Amino acid sequence: MCRHRFFCLLLTLLPLFAQANGFTELARMTERGFLVGAEARLLDTGEVLGAIEPARQLSPASVSKAYLAAAALDRWGPQHRFVTRLVSDAEIDDQGVLQGDLFMEGGGDPALTSEDLWRLTQRLHQAGVRRVNGRMVISQWRFGPVECITTDRCDARSRVANAYSALLSSAGVNFGSWCVSVAPAATAGRPARIVSCDSQGRLVEVDNQVETRPYNSGTEFNAERVTREGRDVMVLRGQISTNALPRDVYRASSDPAEQTAATLLAMLAEQGIAVEGEAVTSIAEPPASARQIAEVEGKPLQELLLRTLNYSNNFMADVLTLDLVETPRADLVLGGQAIEQFVASIPDHGPLTLRSGSGLTPENRTSAGGITRLLESMYYRPALFPSFVASFQSPENGVMRFIRRGSPAFRHHVMIKTGTLNQPVAVRAAGGYFRTQTGRWGVFSVMVNGTSSTPWLNWTQVLDSLAEDLEQMIAEN
Repeated sequence: MCRHRFFCLLLTLLPLFAQANGFTELARMTERGFLVGAEARLLDTGEVLGAIEPARQLSPASVSKAYLAAAALDRWGPQHRFVTRLVSDAEIDDQGVLQGDLFMEGGGDPALTSEDLWRLTQRLHQAGVRRVNGRMVISQWRFGPVECITTDRCDARSRVANAYSALLSSAGVNFGSWCVSVAPAATAGRPARIVSCDSQGRLVEVDNQVETRPYNSGTEFNAERVTREGRDVMVLRGQISTNALPRDVYRASSDPAEQTAATLLAMLAEQGIAVEGEAVTSIAEPPASARQIAEVEGKPLQELLLRTLNYSNNFMADVLTLDLVETPRADLVLGGQAIEQFVASIPDHGPLTLRSGSGLTPENRTSAGGITRLLESMYYRPALFPSFVASFQSPENGVMRFIRRGSPAFRHHVMIKTGTLNQPVAVRAAGGYFRTQTGRWGVFSVMVNGTSSTPWLNWTQVLDSLAEDLEQMIAEN
């Protein structure tokens, strides 16, 4: 029986102190007023190496994509491919004329590109079609246009200066963004040469305010996509020196289905296939009597997930989230619920709230302990784990340069997914796997959320502390 209150209290708190000690450096963030949740465990024994409020519900930002990846692999498996089709209920006559409308049925491929559309139109040509005596209809009946639920995406309907907030459609192409290539003119003083990245013709209007400057005078310009009189316009301002190499610029389009229509028409023209009618978008399913004329398969899911998580591609993540919804006219809330249903089967996970698979929505909530349970559950699924862990980054060879830090132990023994939000509060989150010096597997997760009264938060503060703490765990186990 414990006779002294102080010692009773001390004995009660000792396990908590031992857990927090594993995150000695990271714990300093709590002293500055940040909300922190963290946990690190060994998988063979379940031993907790460190924890800070592991049950606390916090915003995971783009670590949400780990949930999406797990749910997608569980649903479809690593080799699943999304299919985009050209269909019609009209006949092709002896002259190669399709006597009616041609429908492109968007299959929800999050990585559909101009190259895929070129292959699709080549197969249409191979099927004998030389002219379409009707309309070109882009059918986004599965989902699209999708209601915007974040400020960035809502603003992107009228103007945008980035590609990460691209709008969503089951018939989107090139990640929902326009691309133009900027090159210098032959002589200084003339406007830069700006062309489409995806076609010999110009797919989007350009307001070119980039001037060519003399040799070695430096290159600096900015780009914004605006909507003028219902049409997308790329506005570019600045300068480019005569010896500069061409630079590609990506900006989200205001309507990904209309972007697909313009791109597909350009691909058809390059194949020598004329379309007599207008190009339109539709939320209706193609006629039940329509038959397939051409199709193109996308990349396997395991490759899609590598790109989605390595580059933290929000367009790909949220299109995959919408694909998880089995009924037409999907939205991100339904997609989030599909992921939540998958996670409900993971023992001891605890509460999860997802309003998007990308993590762009600041309402997403989970716990550090929940993230490690997710990671643990995927580790014990040998048919899925290789594809899952491959979508995380090694700090030594990370696509994102800011994670290339820390000691050799951290850089070589960790696979990590990071997440960042700056509004309405700063969020820096990370989760992944580590291997100890003796080859044991572990899982970790960290979420640092700011408040209205906390100072600015950057990745150096969080990653350097995390790297030091994980390095010690790796060395001691």
